[in-house]
Amino acid sequence: MEYLRGIFYSLPVQLLFLHFRKYQLLLLFWVILFATVSGNFLKSMGADALFLAPEYLGDVNALSAGIMGMSIGVFIMCWNITTFILFSRHVHFLAATQYPFFKYCVNNSVIPISFLVYYLVKAYQFSHYKELISNVEIIFISIGFITGLILTLSISFTYFFGADKTILKRIQPLFKGASDFVSHLQPEQPRKTGSLIHAEWFLTSFNSVRRCRDVSHYSEHMMNTIFKRHHFAAVVSILVAVFFLVTIGFFLESPFFQIPAGASITLLFGILIGASGALAYFFQSWSIPFLAISLVVLNYLYKTDIIDPRNKAYGLSYNNKDAWPTYSRECLDSMASAANRAADRANMEQILWRWKARQGEEKPLLVLIATSGGGNRSATFTMNTLQTLDSLMGDQLMKRTALITGASGGMIGATYFRELYRQKLNGKPINLRDQRYVEHIARDLLNPIFSSFVARDVFAPAQFFSVGENRYIKDRGFAFENKLNQNTDSLLDHRLRDYVQDETQARIPMILFHALINRDARKLVISTQPVRFMMQSPADTLHAPPDAVDFVSFFANQDPYSLRMLTALRMNATFPVVLPSVWLPSQPVIDIMDGGLRDNFGVENSLRFLSAMQQWIQANTRGVLLIQIRDRQPGSWDDPFVLKGFGDHTIKPIMLLQNNWADMMEYFQNDSYTYFALNNGLPIHRVIFQYVSDKKKEKAALSFHLTKSEKQNIRESLHAPVNMQSFEQVKALLQAVKVEEPVKPVE
Repeated sequence: MEYLRGIFYSLPVQLLFLHFRKYQLLLLFWVILFATVSGNFLKSMGADALFLAPEYLGDVNALSAGIMGMSIGVFIMCWNITTFILFSRHVHFLAATQYPFFKYCVNNSVIPISFLVYYLVKAYQFSHYKELISNVEIIFISIGFITGLILTLSISFTYFFGADKTILKRIQPLFKGASDFVSHLQPEQPRKTGSLIHAEWFLTSFNSVRRCRDVSHYSEHMMNTIFKRHHFAAVVSILVAVFFLVTIGFFLESPFFQIPAGASITLLFGILIGASGALAYFFQSWSIPFLAISLVVLNYLYKTDIIDPRNKAYGLSYNNKDAWPTYSRECLDSMASAANRAADRANMEQILWRWKARQGEEKPLLVLIATSGGGNRSATFTMNTLQTLDSLMGDQLMKRTALITGASGGMIGATYFRELYRQKLNGKPINLRDQRYVEHIARDLLNPIFSSFVARDVFAPAQFFSVGENRYIKDRGFAFENKLNQNTDSLLDHRLRDYVQDETQARIPMILFHALINRDARKLVISTQPVRFMMQSPADTLHAPPDAVDFVSFFANQDPYSLRMLTALRMNATFPVVLPSVWLPSQPVIDIMDGGLRDNFGVENSLRFLSAMQQWIQANTRGVLLIQIRDRQPGSWDDPFVLKGFGDHTIKPIMLLQNNWADMMEYFQNDSYTYFALNNGLPIHRVIFQYVSDKKKEKAALSFHLTKSEKQNIRESLHAPVNMQSFEQVKALLQAVKVEEPVKPVE
C-alpha cells in the first residue's frame, strides 16, 4: 500500500490529475491527436494517413518521418511551456531545484510518452498494411521520426539550460540580503495558498526520484521572480517558433518547404497552445478582454477594407467597383430572358453541328460524361476509367464526346485527360493511356494546402502575386493551384480564353464547371460559351426564378475569359474548410463553395443541357449515351449512417443531414433522370462506372491525398464485374451490335 500511495502522490500522477481539473481545453488537442491516429476522427477523409504516413517531396521516408517527429516535438514543448506557465504556483518547490523547467517536463511526460508509444505502434501498422512498406524501410522511418523528435527536444532543452544559467546570474543582484530569500525575515504578508495538488515525490530525471522539499521558508517574491524569468524565456521560444513559420511562408512555392500536412496541423496545434500561454503571461486576467478587443479591431479593419484576407478568383478583375454586376432577382431574370436563352441555344447548336461533322456518320450517338466529386479518389478513378474507355473506342473517346460535366475531384481528372487529348491534337507525343498520367493526377495536394494554412493564412497573410494586371493574396487556394499545376506538368496552366476556339470548333469536348453560391444555393455555371439556357428549366410552367447563373454573362465586365483553368477547377472543388470559399465581384458580394453540394454527380447539368438541346438532338442523333463515373456505389450501401454509441445519438440531428446529403441528391437525380427518359422522347442510355472497393480492403479516403494501397485499390476496382459489364454496354451501344470480344481495363 505504501508503494501505491507513493505513486499516487508522485508529481507525474498529480500533474495528470491537475490537467483534468484545470484548463481542460488544452487536453482537447491531445484528444484530437489520439482520435486521429486511432482512426476515430475524420478517417473517411484520410486524416490518419496524414499523421501515420507523412509524405514529403512525394515520398514517405525517414526524412518525412523526421519532419513529423520534429513537429510533434514542437507540440510537446509548446504544451509543456504553456502548462508550466499556468501551473507554476502548484509546483513552487521546483523553483528551488536546478533546471526547474526540465524537471517539470520530465514529470509532465505521462501524456506525451503515452501518445508517442501509441503513435509508433499505429504508424507501423499503417505503413506496413496501407503504404505497403517493408519492415526494413519501416525501421529506418521510425529512426527518422525518433531522430527528429530528439533533435527538437535537445535544441529546446539546450536553450532552457542556457536560460536557466542566465536567470540565476540576473536574479542574484536582486536578492542581496538574507531577508530577500528567507520569508520569516520579511514583513509578515498573507501567503498565497491554493495548490490543487499534493505531491511528495518527483522525478529529477527519468531514472531518479527525489522527495519534494518544503519551500515555505523561501520568500514568495523570490519564488515568483524565478518562475517569471522562466516564463519569459518560454514565451521567447514560442515567438521564435512563430517567426520561423512566418519565414517559411515566404518560400512555400518551393516543394522543399512544403512539409507534410500532418506536421503542419501539429505545428498549428502547438502554436495555438503556445499563444494561450503567451497571453496568460503578458495579460494574465486581462487575456479575455484583450481577445475581445482584438476581434473588434480586426472586424473594423475588415469592414473598412484595410485588410482583406478573402480568396478571389484568379484572373477575374476586381477593380472598378462601379462596374460590378448587381446580384438581384431583376438582374438574373433579365439575363435568363427568352431571347437570351434562345441566342445561347443557337450558338450551342452551331457547336453541335461542328461536333456532328467530325463523327463521320449521319446520326451519331451523342456522348456525355458526368463525373462525381470525391477528391483524389474520384480524380484517379475517373482518369483510369477514361483511359480504358479511350482504348475501347480506338482513341476516339474525346472525339465522340460533346460535353463533360461533374464536380470536384472527378472534374480534375476529366479536365486533365481532355487537356492531354488537346495537346496530342496539337502535335505533342502523348500516349493517352500512359499510366504515368494517372500517377500525376493521384499525387498529393494536401501538404501545400496545410503548409500554407499554417505559415501563410494564420500568421502571414500579406504576400501577393499577379495574374495579368490583377493582384491576389497568396493563401492555401493559391497553394492548391500551384501544386496541381506542378503535378500535371503545367498542362492546365491556361485561361478560359485559351479554350474558346477549340470548344467552338468542337475539336475538344465542351466542359461545364459549376459551384454553389452560398448566399442562396444557386449554381454558378462556368464555361467558355455563354450558357444562359442553363439558368432556368426550359419547360418551367410555374415561372420560377432562375436557379443558376451563367458566369461569363454575369461577369461580362470583369474579364471572365481571363479566369485561370486551375481556378475554375478549384472553384468546382472548394471543399469546406480545406480550401477557402471564393468571393466574387458583385453587389452584394457573393462567395462560392464546392459544386458537389448542389450537383455532386453531374446529372443535373447533363439533364438540363439535354432538355435545352432536345430538338436538335432528336433530329440529328440516334440517341444519347450518358457515361456516369462515380466514386461510390449507388444506393448508399457502402457507407450507411450507423449510430455506434450514446454520443452518436446526441448529434444525430446534425450528422443525419451531412451523412445522407449525397444520398438524397442521388435519389432526386434518379427520379429526374427517369422522368426525362420517359417523357422527352430521346433514346437515352445511362452507363455507370463506379469505384467498388474490395471487401477485404478499406475504401479510399475522401481526400486530396491517397496512400499506395488506396491507389492500387482504385486501379483494381475497374475489374469489378459491375464495371466490366458497363464496358461491354458501352461497346455494344457504340457499335449497335452484340458484343463478342471481352473488354480489358487499361493496365
